[in-house]
Amino acid sequence: MTKLSVNVNKIATLRNSRGGNVPNLLKVAEDIQEFGAEGITIHPRPDERHIRYQDAYDLKPVVTTEYNIEGNPIQKFIDLVLEISPTQVTLVPDGEDVLTSNAGWDTIKHQSYLQEVIKEFKNAGIRTSIFIETDLNLIEGAAKTGADRIELYTEEFAKQFTLGNHKAIEPYTKAAILAEASGLGINAGHDLNLENIQFFKENIPHLAEVSIGHALISESIYLGLENVVNMYLHRLQ
Repeated sequence: MTKLSVNVNKIATLRNSRGGNVPNLLKVAEDIQEFGAEGITIHPRPDERHIRYQDAYDLKPVVTTEYNIEGNPIQKFIDLVLEISPTQVTLVPDGEDVLTSNAGWDTIKHQSYLQEVIKEFKNAGIRTSIFIETDLNLIEGAAKTGADRIELYTEEFAKQFTLGNHKAIEPYTKAAILAEASGLGINAGHDLNLENIQFFKENIPHLAEVSIGHALISESIYLGLENVVNMYLHRLQ
């Protein structure tokens, strides 16, 4: 079964919009795990517009499943991850001014840099993953960085699936096959939702984990958080 890690950034966004501590991020994370999710994901950014750096520390004792921290490995982020020692760190090459992650790593151009950062995390016993697109050359490059896993950037698949183009899954399937053959585990995330997740799961061999935030929290407004978590779990079986 593919694991579901829930990204709680949007809970933090809602909290920050009003000040105070409603909704309570820590309580929501506890509930999500109680409802059956196998992981919690956060993506702190330097401006702390949703997840604050302090949240990352406060969540550490709360997350009893897998704790995944995503982000661009600037020094402040590296220090944060090494101090907290989550289950997994996912490296994402997003600039400080982007609204959301919008590109994967060029694992050829940045290979030596990634090797250096990944070695530091792996020496600390932290599983590493690289946010990446489906270019097979970049998948091969990812294997040379020493990463444990890749996270397939699925925005284009989600967009094409909505338009009825189910063949858009093919590059992701090929990337997953190559990744597995290269010794890499396979995660995925970005714009996956209740409509496309089962199709994606059925066509991606060896899919270890999906990280879903925006869609899951949005769907929960209509259907309820516990219901939605279990609907994802059912589709991922």
